[in-house]
Amino acid sequence: MSPAFPTPTALSVNLNKVALIRNTRELGIPSVTRAATLCLQAGANGVTVHPRPDGRHIRSCDVQDLHELLKQWPLAEFNIEGNPFHNLMDFIRAVRPHQCTFVPDSEGQSTSDHGWDLASDSERLKPLIAEAKSLGVRVSLFMDPVPQAMAAARKTGADRVELYTESYARASGTTEAQEVLRGFSQAALAARQEGLGVNAGHDLNRDNLTEFLLQVPGVQEVSIGHALVSDALELGYRATVQAYLACIHKAFAGSPSQ
Repeated sequence: MSPAFPTPTALSVNLNKVALIRNTRELGIPSVTRAATLCLQAGANGVTVHPRPDGRHIRSCDVQDLHELLKQWPLAEFNIEGNPFHNLMDFIRAVRPHQCTFVPDSEGQSTSDHGWDLASDSERLKPLIAEAKSLGVRVSLFMDPVPQAMAAARKTGADRVELYTESYARASGTTEAQEVLRGFSQAALAARQEGLGVNAGHDLNRDNLTEFLLQVPGVQEVSIGHALVSDALELGYRATVQAYLACIHKAFAGSPSQ
């Protein structure tokens, strides 16, 4: 039987933690663009950044530098994450990335920790989603794995959802893991039934990625930063990216749709 999704899930490397380390000194190292180059050379399908208003990791210059770099990689995608009510739209208008991911972060938040409440935010999001799409940018909404919320996500005009995977990462290796995964599978199915593409991210790593993709088929992209950059400190970028790609291919090879 032919797979419903003929290519493996794309791997987008989130470079925030590279920038965070660089920003502790004024030496310009480690280089965000060098990290991106090494990851793309190793086979990553794209890069992600999440510039926050305080500039504590990714800065405006990084976004522009990566935009220029990716002109040399026509098959790679640039994904910019952030809160569209803060600073994200400025970056979308400036560089028109392939994808933007709308995330409901507060300005001082250390990391993303919840998806959109569309009952409250849908009407404010709709014109910004429409603007991004008019610029040729695919829009993904950062969402908790709630199947009932996917119809509302579609009504905003978004193209995809990114399922917030921290609850799975916490449950991985415990007796609750399969039940949590069923919830993600149901949310992904509900999204696809609404015509939405499905991305996923947050605390995915080499130990839990394959099982997630096996149990939640149809994920088009995973965005991985903290774990991948941490692994790269020990293994190097090339070996690390290839290890994550191996996790993806292992899930794809083991899928019952093959």
